[in-house]
Amino acid sequence: MGIDIEAGGRVKKARRNSPRSENPYVRLLVKLYRFLARRTDAKFNKVVLRRLFMSRTNRPPISLSRVARYMKPYEGKTAVIVGKVLDDERLLDVPKLSVCALTV
Repeated sequence: MGIDIEAGGRVKKARRNSPRSENPYVRLLVKLYRFLARRTDAKFNKVVLRRLFMSRTNRPPISLSRVARYMKPYEGKTAVIVGKVLDDERLLDVPKLSVCALTV
């Protein structure tokens, strides 16, 4: 039979609350999205903030061909990628895309 520890015995959720990167531009983005996540109800801002906290290992690059494939049904929309977008030499005709990424 155990006891119920109330005062200081709860285990907090382990999650990162600051960016791993020392890059000042990433830190400015974190400051902006922390404000937006707090002041708006949009889930998008919380997702971007969580991804900005991730290490480089957990932010793998995405190829331009994959971005083009994913964005086919969303013409006219902007793709927001928290990571790096790589050039794909196999893609001969690049469709018109609007992309917002950390590195292109």
